[in-house]
Amino acid sequence: MKNLRMLFILSIMILASNAQSQEQFQLDIIKTSSGDLTITFIGHGSLMFAFGGKVIHVDPYSKLADYSKLPKADILLITHEHRDHLDPVALEKVRGEKTKVVLTEICSAQVSGGTVMKNGDVKTIDGLTIEAVPAYNIVGKRENGQPYHPKGAGNGYIITFGDKRVYVAGDTENIPEMKEFKHIDIAFLPMNLPYTMTPEMAADAAKMVQPKVLYPYHTGDTDITKLAALMKDQKGIEVRIRKMQ
Repeated sequence: MKNLRMLFILSIMILASNAQSQEQFQLDIIKTSSGDLTITFIGHGSLMFAFGGKVIHVDPYSKLADYSKLPKADILLITHEHRDHLDPVALEKVRGEKTKVVLTEICSAQVSGGTVMKNGDVKTIDGLTIEAVPAYNIVGKRENGQPYHPKGAGNGYIITFGDKRVYVAGDTENIPEMKEFKHIDIAFLPMNLPYTMTPEMAADAAKMVQPKVLYPYHTGDTDITKLAALMKDQKGIEVRIRKMQ
């Protein structure tokens, strides 16, 4: 009896710890034609989506969360090879035996068993349509003149959840290809200077993409309120600022 009581107490402690680990993150619930989409804002470039009984992790980063206390990924999306987006420690914790990994060609040299998607590829994975779109720098460059994110090396992803299309931009600037993205309901745009976009660039990107909801993410020390001010007269685009670790 004593052992059973101790086991019960231990189980309660584990459940409480798991709940606490997830409560630190903000959540949004989006209604779709096929049920609710739950967005968990983990931080930096890291997001978690839950939809139709599936969990989708984007660029898990162990500096931001204890991924051993978060649900395993059914689908794991990796945008590019930089360590704050391709983190082996986080990948080991979030990846299960049945996890389907979507990644770039460069990332595939470090992560085995994944599905490589290049810019322009479209695949259906676990019933979700996933499009790989360009993500790169035009202005932001290293001292040697090379872009922080060269064209063709990284992906953004457009994921379709029911009747909602969600664009996760990855590390990119306001590139001309954004004009071709159609019917975007939700967009995550980065503003982590000097590697991605200024508020002005992000506002220009939003005007090209025309999402109904815009979430600035991966913002570093950039003043997010500047983006909100730049977008205040853009009817039909709601800027939502959420806590990102």
